[in-house]
Amino acid sequence: MLKGIYFASLPQDLPWSERLELAKKAGYDGVELTTMDDLNECKKVKKIADDIGIALPSVMDAMHWKCPQSSPDANIRQQGLDNLKKSLETASIVGADTILLVPGVVSEDVSYEDAYNQALESMEDVKALAEEYKIVVGLENVWNKFLLSPLEFRDFLDKVDSEYIKAYFDVGNIILYGFPEQWIYTLGERIHKVHVKNFLRSTYTFTHLLYGDVNWPKVIKALRDIGYDSYLTAELPNYNYCNDQMIYDTAQHLDRIIQL
Repeated sequence: MLKGIYFASLPQDLPWSERLELAKKAGYDGVELTTMDDLNECKKVKKIADDIGIALPSVMDAMHWKCPQSSPDANIRQQGLDNLKKSLETASIVGADTILLVPGVVSEDVSYEDAYNQALESMEDVKALAEEYKIVVGLENVWNKFLLSPLEFRDFLDKVDSEYIKAYFDVGNIILYGFPEQWIYTLGERIHKVHVKNFLRSTYTFTHLLYGDVNWPKVIKALRDIGYDSYLTAELPNYNYCNDQMIYDTAQHLDRIIQL
């Protein structure tokens, strides 16, 4: 498996060259970006990454919470699609094969059933864009009160029925209401990318990789059993001080986890 880190976990006070150099020096194979509005800047980042020798394998959509495809407002959904297109353009420039997208959000004003039906309908537009760019859109499980079981998530993906709509599975997000290894077996080959973090139920907080309730031996075994061999991308909070140390620590934690 490959080691990745989300760009916002890198020290944000550094220029792109130093951020990517730090990731490379720490031993990461790739860095996940977010949607970039300035495509010229995007090309510069790609050149820097190429010169350093680090991949940019995935892009996190920047507007999926604010403009979800489950919204009853067509204008909001269109804004979400417009941003998804920017994400796909970003990915096509940097050579990423995956976009991370939150598929829908249940709220006080949008019921679970309405969110499900609208998100499923909207996936036809998402699918069309993904197939146009030939880049996978990975739907992530987050605290969006939506797709709350592995069976439902699996069936949602199967209803969409596209090789370009897959799961972007987040290990730590599941701990509050499930067991990640069980989700992995149910989702199986539908998993295209994986986010890693940890979660401590007793304090209701996300934590760094080796401290929390994720059963890493079971998770890694499940991933191997389904044939997963792509990125484990860390999405973690910064340290209060010396954040470059967090980058090194996390890379070493990933090494230990992958070796389990």
